[in-house]
Amino acid sequence: MFLLAVLVLPFAGGFIAAFLRTDARTAEAWLAGGIALTAFCLMAAAYPSVTNGGVLGWRTEWIAELGLSFALRLDGFAWAFAMLITGIGFLVVLYAHYYMSPSDPVPRFFSLLLAFMGAMLGIVLSGNLLQLVFFWELTSLLSFLLISYWHHNSAARDGARMALVITSSGGLCLFAGVLLIGHIVGSYDLDKVLTSGETIRSHELYVPALVLILIGALSKSAQFPFHFWLPHAMAAPTPVSAYLHSATMVKAGVFLLVRLWPALGGSNEWLWLVGSAGLITFLLGAFLAVFQQDLKGLLAYSTISHLGLITLLTGLDTPFGQIAAIFHIMNHATFKASLFMAAGIIDHETGTRDIRRLSGLYAFMPITATLAMVAAGSMAGVPLLNGFLSKEMFFAETIEVHDNSLLDQALPYIVTAASTFTVAYSLRFIRDVFFGPAPVGLPRTPHEPPLLMRLPTELLVLACVVVGIAPALTVAPILDTAAGAVLGSKMPVYSLALWHGFTPELLMSILAMVGGVGVYVMLRSYLLVNEGPPLLRRLSGKQIFDWMMVTLSWRLARWLESKLGTRHLQPQLRVLAATAFLAALLPLYSRSISLADPLGGQFDLAFALLWIIGAACAIGAAVQAKFHRVVALIFLGSAGLVTCVSFVWLSAPDVALTQILVETVTTVLLLLGLRWLPKRIAPAGLEAATHRIRWHRVRDFAIALFVGIGLATLAFAAMQHPDTNSISRYFVENAHAKGGGTNVVNVILVDFRGFDTMGEITVLAVVALTVYALLRRFRPALESIPVPEQQHAQDTHDEAHPDRQKGDTAKDTTEIAALMMRLMFPVIGVVAVFLLLRGHDLPGGGFVAGVAMAAAFILQYMARGTTWVEARLHVMPVRWMGFGLLLAACTGAAACVLGYPFLTSYFAYAELPLVGRVPMASAFLFDLGVFALVVGATVLMLIAIAHQSLRRYGSPSQIGQRVRSKEDLV
Repeated sequence: MFLLAVLVLPFAGGFIAAFLRTDARTAEAWLAGGIALTAFCLMAAAYPSVTNGGVLGWRTEWIAELGLSFALRLDGFAWAFAMLITGIGFLVVLYAHYYMSPSDPVPRFFSLLLAFMGAMLGIVLSGNLLQLVFFWELTSLLSFLLISYWHHNSAARDGARMALVITSSGGLCLFAGVLLIGHIVGSYDLDKVLTSGETIRSHELYVPALVLILIGALSKSAQFPFHFWLPHAMAAPTPVSAYLHSATMVKAGVFLLVRLWPALGGSNEWLWLVGSAGLITFLLGAFLAVFQQDLKGLLAYSTISHLGLITLLTGLDTPFGQIAAIFHIMNHATFKASLFMAAGIIDHETGTRDIRRLSGLYAFMPITATLAMVAAGSMAGVPLLNGFLSKEMFFAETIEVHDNSLLDQALPYIVTAASTFTVAYSLRFIRDVFFGPAPVGLPRTPHEPPLLMRLPTELLVLACVVVGIAPALTVAPILDTAAGAVLGSKMPVYSLALWHGFTPELLMSILAMVGGVGVYVMLRSYLLVNEGPPLLRRLSGKQIFDWMMVTLSWRLARWLESKLGTRHLQPQLRVLAATAFLAALLPLYSRSISLADPLGGQFDLAFALLWIIGAACAIGAAVQAKFHRVVALIFLGSAGLVTCVSFVWLSAPDVALTQILVETVTTVLLLLGLRWLPKRIAPAGLEAATHRIRWHRVRDFAIALFVGIGLATLAFAAMQHPDTNSISRYFVENAHAKGGGTNVVNVILVDFRGFDTMGEITVLAVVALTVYALLRRFRPALESIPVPEQQHAQDTHDEAHPDRQKGDTAKDTTEIAALMMRLMFPVIGVVAVFLLLRGHDLPGGGFVAGVAMAAAFILQYMARGTTWVEARLHVMPVRWMGFGLLLAACTGAAACVLGYPFLTSYFAYAELPLVGRVPMASAFLFDLGVFALVVGATVLMLIAIAHQSLRRYGSPSQIGQRVRSKEDLV
């Protein structure tokens, strides 16, 4: 439960933060900072448990039959990452308190930031790959919201959209790759996957799974060719950049590479795919960073380059490479977060991030300048700083032989050349911003920030210095713990000593330093007057992305719509039915289907005649649907009644009861809706088009006939199939023993398949709300506005007699029927309650009872009209729906609280005075939720249709007096 508490804590804090006052800036910061610091301390306390290969775990079963569980797993590597997430998260919260403007909506900012922290903890603590993918995509969504926090800025909106599209698309590829891994291993459990490396690498699906997972990881960590989204994400507030783009989100990809290296590494495919992507990104990012004129843009491309360095180390496929990668992940998080914060301070105190306008700031903010210079030195790999140690390990690894290819032999020279650009952009950050003449024309006069705003940068820079000077005393135990969790018995011997003598990697560092100074000196004059690199200035990743988005979402979509689209429903149904029919023929082509003689058993003439009537009604409904809608509806209802009688004939009373009630309610609702549809008008030139129309009808009839025969054949074959392995036997045998009810159908709906029912009632709620929203803006066609002829004649008769009022004739003719329908309301209500209470043991249940109760409301609307009913009955259907969904969800959640899978049912017998032994099942509460939702959804649709008559017959003032406001519905 310790791990669960750490995971839930940020989400709970984010939920609370969202409801604080807009001006509660200090309270928000205290809340977010307290939660981050608490999580950090809890993780720090867990360190003794993860040393020497220790693993903490927590697991609860979700769908045990499919091997799915919610599992949390904390080893040394996950612990190190969790410390970065919570520790730097706390510093970012402190920094953001002073950075954010009082006019900014800080509740939303801190709420999203805490939720993102929780999502990142979910990634590193997940013990199940599917669970990891969920949190992976959650970080993409939350990063979109954080990057677009200043949504009034078009650059923020565009950058957020680009980040979401690329990272979430990569997440879908990751999901597909995880499914393949689960298929290969037979489990999604991380422990089992990590120990199944040989099985995975020898499988024929290894390469597809590897490519899909790499797309997900590389897109998340902004690696080539997905690197271009990160610079455009710099439109986010600087605290977001300092957190997401230094220590958390962009590190998720390299975290996954190192995490899955024992399972996926050790092959040429891994070496070339991962190593090549990392090498290209390292070189390209460093080169582009030199030519950026925006401080955060420079840091963004440097982040891309350093992430490429980490990816290259992982791709070199050696144990020492993984150690170096983990070490540089830690070092990069510290110096890059401090650099982003320093850039934010400069922007905050000067009003600009343009390097060409910034110079000589050391004289105005010496402390900030010193901190930034130390962090930039660590980024460049200057000795006595933490970046130097991991850069030395990187150079040492590139010297080793991996596959002895030409690229492998040239690798030390390539990375040395790329490192010269790293030194060059670090030197530019220091020289051009903090030295030179005093700045002129800045929006604000530069000065030091408040002490507490600078404190996070100071602590991170202090870590860079302490680790760089005394690595064996500070970071060595943590690195051993993190690397040991990944490598296990493959852990090599390495040293973090400051001096290893005059080694090739030291020579590479010296060459990179000298070369970097030379590159900066040569390019300085070019950088003062030019924008972008000399060779790649016109190549814009954003333009390529925008072109792809326009092509896919507009040009291609418009072309497909012009070729395949239609505004008519019939062609769409035709294509759907024909495609389904052809798809069903494919398995029949490869595998034959055996059918028993349908007349081999006992033949019942009466049952056959019943179905002949039903088939005739169905065909009649199809024929009459075009121009005679009421006739078609009558035929359709008759076919439904035949189906109901069939269920009774086949001893399925529960299904028959549901069928008859649903058939009745839907028929009435359709009749009410038909009133407002436009009249069918024969097209011009009907005689000339008769042949074409006849051909269309023959074609549609043929499609319907073949699809119907095919579906009937498929159903008949399924019923003839031996049921030795059928799950229905399990339901029948265990309905009472495990579900506490003798009505098998109801037990299936609320217990065995309760999760399906939960989804179905959710869909029903969405449909009802959609129907209501559409009909609120629906306006009848012109030809539907006049009242029906019969009503018009009655109104004319009333107006012709002085002693009568308009509507008296209609009232007189329906008085008896209206009285009977009014009296039926309590009767049907009692029947509905009766059906609800008996549903677990006898035919009935929440759905049937809900439909019956809705029928009672329909009768009242038909008897007295909308105005009369709503003046006396405050139904509030949206609240019924909300109560039903909430009750059903809480019933399922209660099982989880008690340690059982979601929606696990409990039943017992209670002794009641004067009543005796009464069965009590928790499934009844779920059924009650179904009942409430069905009533609310049906009545909401009824209200939406009924209000059309008020909109037509009343003036706006009358409607305002007679119709309840929209708020009354909820």
